[in-house]
Order: sequence, then structure tokens, then C-alpha cells
Amino acid sequence: MTTTPMHRPGPLGRLAGVAFRHRWRVLIGWAAALAVAVGLAAAFGGDYEVDYSSPGSDSQQAQRLLTDRFPAQAGEPVDVVVRTDAPVTDPSVQAEVGALLAELSTLPHVTAVDDPYTTPGGLAPDGRTLTARLNLGVDAPENMPVEDTERLLAAAEAAERPGLDVALGGDTIRIAESGEFGSEMVGLVAAAVILLVTFGTVVAAGLPIGVAVAGLAISSTLAGLVAAVMDVPDWAPILASLLGIALGIDYVLLMVTRFREWRAAGLAPPDAAVATLDTAGRAVMVAGSTVMISMFGLFAMGLSFMRGAAVVTMVAVLIVMAAAATLFPALLGFFGHRIERWRLPIGRRRGAVTVAEGGHVQPSRAWLRWSRLIERRNVLAVVLGGGLMLALAAPFLGARFGFPDAGNDPASHSSRQAYDLLADGFGAGANGPLLLVADLPGGGADANALPELADTVAATPGVAAVLPAVVTEAGDAALLTVIPSGGPQDAATEDLVHTLRDDVLPGAPVDVHVGGVTAAAIDVNESMADGLPLLIGGVVTVSMVLLLVSFRSVVIMLTAAVMNLLSVAAAYGVVALVLEGGWFGQLVGVSTETPMPAYVPVVMFAVLFGLSMDYEVFLISRMRESWLRTSDNARAIVDGLAGTGRVITAAAAIMVTVFAALVPSPDVVLKSLGVGMAAAILIDATIVRMLLVPAVMHVLGRANWWSPQWLDRRMPQLYVEGRPELFLPAAEREREPVGTI
Repeated sequence: MTTTPMHRPGPLGRLAGVAFRHRWRVLIGWAAALAVAVGLAAAFGGDYEVDYSSPGSDSQQAQRLLTDRFPAQAGEPVDVVVRTDAPVTDPSVQAEVGALLAELSTLPHVTAVDDPYTTPGGLAPDGRTLTARLNLGVDAPENMPVEDTERLLAAAEAAERPGLDVALGGDTIRIAESGEFGSEMVGLVAAAVILLVTFGTVVAAGLPIGVAVAGLAISSTLAGLVAAVMDVPDWAPILASLLGIALGIDYVLLMVTRFREWRAAGLAPPDAAVATLDTAGRAVMVAGSTVMISMFGLFAMGLSFMRGAAVVTMVAVLIVMAAAATLFPALLGFFGHRIERWRLPIGRRRGAVTVAEGGHVQPSRAWLRWSRLIERRNVLAVVLGGGLMLALAAPFLGARFGFPDAGNDPASHSSRQAYDLLADGFGAGANGPLLLVADLPGGGADANALPELADTVAATPGVAAVLPAVVTEAGDAALLTVIPSGGPQDAATEDLVHTLRDDVLPGAPVDVHVGGVTAAAIDVNESMADGLPLLIGGVVTVSMVLLLVSFRSVVIMLTAAVMNLLSVAAAYGVVALVLEGGWFGQLVGVSTETPMPAYVPVVMFAVLFGLSMDYEVFLISRMRESWLRTSDNARAIVDGLAGTGRVITAAAAIMVTVFAALVPSPDVVLKSLGVGMAAAILIDATIVRMLLVPAVMHVLGRANWWSPQWLDRRMPQLYVEGRPELFLPAAEREREPVGTI
């Protein structure tokens, strides 16, 4: 039945109509945009290089002095660690070590190799372990070609024999051993299977995949352009790609479901496309905006690499929103009339759309039964759901923050073996030395104070050793290497850094800064801890305002914020439990107790709060449709939950599989992000949206929809849920004034 909507559609609906009619032009436009993006990235794309230091921190000042005055020490190092059964001073051992170091010095990018027999600190107290620093002519470990790193590893392996073990350590080695990990394709394949099961037709399942792939192609290309103008960490494009895939599929999944419902209600494909964008499309734009707001909150951290990660992710979300508004209706112009074609047997019953009298889509009996059960047992559901969320969040109270290092790598990796050999031979602190960089503006006069400074530092509790000071040829700076008693992840090492900065070094006759990887990690963690309240407060406040304007309810605004914070807290608890390295951690490949990088919960909060708002918008917009039609709170909750339950759970299943594709990654940061986000989506879509939210709304009753009259009069009318009743065919509209499609 061909009909024409009885009212002028909104901007999204009009845009959908244009895209539907001019589908070939839209398709060519997207292909041209991809070609331009590829060309620009090839010409101007940058590398993923970042400065993880905290701006203005003591460790950053130390690094700047180190770079300016000790360029050799500031270069990218590789630690060569040798362990022998015989004493390392044995002539035969010295000959073998010399031959190994001579060969390593001839390999590409190697600029210098220390002699462990003459360099202070090169020989371990046990007499059977030595270490030599190998300097690379690259300014970042990511810039070292993997094949050249593999040549270093091959040379080290060739030098081994029974009784002589050789291992290489350093970030360059860790990157090469972690290898490439393509999680995007894994997520797309899993999503395709879920969509086929959900819709039951190849066409309906293919539309979300097509839009997501188009968005991924452009956004992943633009990431290189972002990297050309600002710091972008190497994990940010992976996160942005997965988020873009998940959001693209989820948003189009919602709109495909809506389109099928409009077609089942009697609208022709062009009108159904317009109605879809003017109803479900509005919810998609609001949901995407909440994700953008959440990611924008990362700017509050004051860290350059966080800003880069935020911008790359925001670009991916913007591309997805643009594709949902233009490319999707254009594809409907090609395939909309075939939306039910090529049905699979597995989806013949589950993917069907049933329309009852009045144009309403009839929800499945299973979701109706669940909705009625929540209505009858709402208090019990609140108690059980809330208790479960708090139990999941509890492990986060014992979380230990820090940066995972080679000690958390797989035991088979050379980087882990070097870490263990250094700890056994030189002590745990050898893997995280503190670099004390002293500025000597007075030259030789200031240098005379160095022995006293070294003695004072060596007498500080927690210091295992202080290597002899190294002074520049110009005599304008000195470097003291401090070996802590504890490892880089020990709380005692953090205490030592603060003791040196607060109590020991302020009394020194020269200006001294504490740097090194361990000190920099401590500074970044503290910087993030300072910025986290601003991030949470800002994102929650802006999101609450958006929800208030969207749904015109103070209560829904407040409950949504609380529920989303509960989801994030529960996800934090799951990640903390995994990083403990127990039986649960071993299930996903975390075998040792691992600290949680401070930026993991920060990134998780920004991403997950936005995604949680997505499901809230999808669910509440359907409930509000029914509330406006019936003014019956209980019916609105039941209708909304029953009408969106299948879509939300299918969307969540897709997101869970997309993010879970990160779990097999050898990088513990990506692994923890994958575990956290997959767990958060699973928790949010099941315990929170399908249990807690409807149960709490039943308990609150009609108060759910309350807002002060003075506020209601001043708020703009967004119609997030659209005006579905105005799109119903005339015959259906006469039987029922307002339809819930």
C-alpha cells in the first residue's frame, strides 16, 4: 500500500528522502570521500607517536634535560642480558659476549653498544649475569622496522648455548614480539552471524554491515591525518575502529528494525525510509551525541595523548552518524523493497515482523512475559539487580594502578626473559631505574657537589644502589642512575620517588629532577587521578542535560545517570578481577598480577558512559511513545521493554563480540580494554536495561515523567522519539490516533 505522510517530516526525514531518491549520487559521493581520504592520508598522514609524560611534571623536566644534554641516553635502548653458568669474567665467556655485541653493532639502526665490562653497573653482584645497553637510531620504538628487530632477536638466539642464556629487553623488543592483531575482521564476522540470526534475511543483515564497513574505511584512513597534527597513541585507532563498527551496526540495526516495522504497517519503501529517519534516526543522533560528549570529556585530563585518542574516536563516531543519516537511506533505495528477501530458515520465526490492528508492531511473547514478570516483581528485581551490580564492582576497590611492563609479558617472550634475568642478577629495581638529572649551570663548581648528592641518595631507604655520576663534556649536566630495592610496579618504589622529590632532593645544592619510565608512569597516574573528577562530573552533567531536554523528565535524567555509573563501576570491577591474575585472569591470558594503567578506566568511562546512554535512549524513547499515547506508566514500561528487548540484546551481543575480539590481543592494555568494554555492554544490556531500569521505573510510578512546569515550558521540544502516529496510513490512523511503531 503506497501512502504519503500527512505532515512535513523533520530535517532527518527530508534528508532521508533526498538520499533515497538520489541514491546513486550518494553512493558516488561516499566513494569519492573515501578516495579523497586515502589521498590525503598518503600525502599528509602522520605516525602514531606520543609523549606519555605528564605536562609540567618533574619526570618531563628530567626527560627534557636528558634529551638536550645526554642525547645518547635519551635514545631508544635495547637491553642485552646474558646469564652464564661460568663467571662472566671467564675469558671464554668474555669472548662470546664480545662476539655477540660486535655482531649486534653491525645490524641496521644500531648506533652504539656499551661494553658491560667497563660500564658501571654492567656486571651483576652474583658474577654470572651482565647487561649491556644497545642504542638504536630511532626516536620511538614504533619506528623500528619489525624485520630489523627480528634480526636482533635472531642474533641473540644464535649466540645461546647450554650454560649461556641471552635475552633482549626494551619496548622495541616488546612491540616486535606482540605482533599485529587484526581484531576488526573478527568483530565483523561475529556481527554478521548475529545479524543473520536476528533478522533472518540476508538483505536486512547486510545493511548494518555495509554501513559499518563504509564508516570504518573512511574513519580509519582519517586517523592518520589526525596523527599528523597531534599525538595519537597506537591503540587509539584500534579502539576507534571497533567503536565505529559497533556503533554503525547498532544504529543501523535499530533503523532496519524500524524500517521493517513501517513496511509491515503498510508504508511504501520511500515513505518508510523517511519515517524511519524521522523516528529511529532521531534517537540515533541523540545517542551518537552522547558518545561524542563522553569522548570530549577526555580533554579534561590535560594529556596530549588523551586528546589524540578522543579526536580519533570522535571522527569515527561522526562518520558513523553521517553514514546512518545519508548512506543508509540511499542503500534502502536499492534494497528497501527487498528487505525480506533471501530469508534463512534459522530466522523464519524469530526475524518475522508481526503487526497488530492499529499499525502496532506486536512484540514477541517471550519479551512480553519478561516485561510482565518485572512489573509483578519490581522490588525484588531492584534488590537483586542492585546487589549484583555492587558485587561486580567490589574488586575495583582493591585495584592497583601502574603501567604493565615486560614482567607481565608471556614467559616465552625474550622481553620477559630479560626482565626476569635482570631481576635475578641485579635485583628487582634494575628493571625500573630512576634517572636523576642534575642541571649544573655553574659547571665544575656545581659538579663538586655530586659525590655528596650521591651519598645522600644512596642512604635513602628503598635505594639499592647509585651508579657513578655521568657528567656531560660541557660540564653543564649530570646523570645519576638510582636502582630501587623494589620493582617498578612496587608501591615502595612509588614511595621512594615521592621521598626523593619531597624530602631528599630539595636540600641538594643543585637542581635535580627525577625521571625515567617508572617516575613518568607515577606522574601520569597522578595527573589522571587529578583530572578524573572533572571528567566524570563534566560528562555526567552534560549528558544529564541532554537527557532532560530529550525526554523532559527530571527523574529519568537522574536514574539514567545513576544506572550508567553503576554499569561503569561494575566493568571496572571485572577488569580489576582479571588483572589480579588468578583463575579468572588466566581464562583471558593474564597469568601474573598486573597493575591497571590509569588511562584504561579513563578511556573506559568515556566510551562506556556514551554507549550506556545509547541503550537508555533506545529504551526510554519507546517507553515515552507509549506514555504519550496512553498516559499509563505500567503499560509504557511494558511496551517499551517488550518492543526494544530483542533489538537491544541483539545490538549488545554485537558490541560484546566486537570488543571481545580484543581479548586475544597479546597487549595487556588492549586486552583489559576489551574485557572491560565487553563486560560493561553485557552487564548494561542485561542487568541494567532489561532488569534494573524497568524495575525502578515501576517502583517510581508516574513520577518517572515528572518535570516542573516552569522548566517544561522553557525546554525546546526535540521529539527524540519522533511523531510516529503521523506516519501511519490514513486507514490505520482512523482506527487508532497514535501508533507505537
